[in-house]
Amino acid sequence: MAYRSATKYQGVYERRSQNRVFNGTLDTCFDIAYRVDGKLVWEKVGWTSEGYTAKLAVQIRSERLRNIRHGQDLPKQRKKAPLFKEVAEKYLEWASENKTRCGKDDISRYKTYLASRLDEKRLNEIHSFDLERLKSELAKEDLSPASVKHCLVLVRQMFNKAVTWGLYAGENPIKGVKLPTLQNQRQRFLSHTEADLLLTELIKSSRQLHDIALVSLHCGLRAGEIFNLKGQDLDFEHELINVSDPKNMESRHAFMTQAVKSMLLTHIPTAPSEYVFKDRTGEKIVAVSQAFRRAVDRLKFNEGITDSRQLVTFHSLRHTFASWLASQGETLLTIKELLGHKTLIMTQRYAHLIPDHKRRAALNLEVTFNEKRNGAGNGIDSQ
Repeated sequence: MAYRSATKYQGVYERRSQNRVFNGTLDTCFDIAYRVDGKLVWEKVGWTSEGYTAKLAVQIRSERLRNIRHGQDLPKQRKKAPLFKEVAEKYLEWASENKTRCGKDDISRYKTYLASRLDEKRLNEIHSFDLERLKSELAKEDLSPASVKHCLVLVRQMFNKAVTWGLYAGENPIKGVKLPTLQNQRQRFLSHTEADLLLTELIKSSRQLHDIALVSLHCGLRAGEIFNLKGQDLDFEHELINVSDPKNMESRHAFMTQAVKSMLLTHIPTAPSEYVFKDRTGEKIVAVSQAFRRAVDRLKFNEGITDSRQLVTFHSLRHTFASWLASQGETLLTIKELLGHKTLIMTQRYAHLIPDHKRRAALNLEVTFNEKRNGAGNGIDSQ
């Protein structure tokens, strides 16, 4: 083992190798020494063959002393950023307990699209450029813009949780990435006649499917929210439905119409913790029955339609609920709260259906003006 010898520079030492040769002479390694909280710390700087010199060692030592003075971490004190797969494991465990469908969508996206690309990278090695490349690759695989966006949002959520959980202190690289713009907002809603025809057709296939559709149409609930309903969520005295497990994880209340109330009275489970609607085995329903699509096909609601935004699906019932509210003059704020939207931006799509009060006001102004003008022309005092 080579012994350190002091150089002419304070805190800088050198060691000559016993067998390492550089430029015809034994290679030299430089070390620096400094104190942290009174404890002497030795740090290897590097070899002459690697480009290090005594003067460079002095600069590095000075940098260490500055860091100590200003309370900044030294290189050996800094923790390595976790691998993406390590954060993913913790995140998916959390998602399985806190997100809808037990985080199954996130698990699927991670395994299918993210794991092979990001697993072996540390979080500080993932940059905006990497995510832009990910976005481009997924688009080339013919993933829809919505699916690409979901993958990028999942990465963003994993980084955010890593910061929240104290696993990572860096920035989220998604900040430099433009998420795909979606044009998939459902546009078509049912007329009252179409809704009546659909409910009539559904009851021919399944009374329960009809009842589930009625809740969505009259109360604006998503399919998953209906499947999650339990006996304890039904308040018949106040005619309320407690939506306790919605998509955005925030509870809200829906209001029973008389038709919904009468129907739900026939579905009261024997125990408050039991589901209101169950599958044939008595378990929780996990998906809308294909009988719904077949009923829509028999009515030919989707015949000749290729734009997915114009297709009638189960979600069209919730969209119809909101559209009917807008058409009868309800405010966007009211619609937002009944739908459980987080922001008014999500509800804005229904604004064009609300009766145009501004146009009506302008037309009324003209009517009033003409009345006053005609009155003045007849010698009538308009004051």
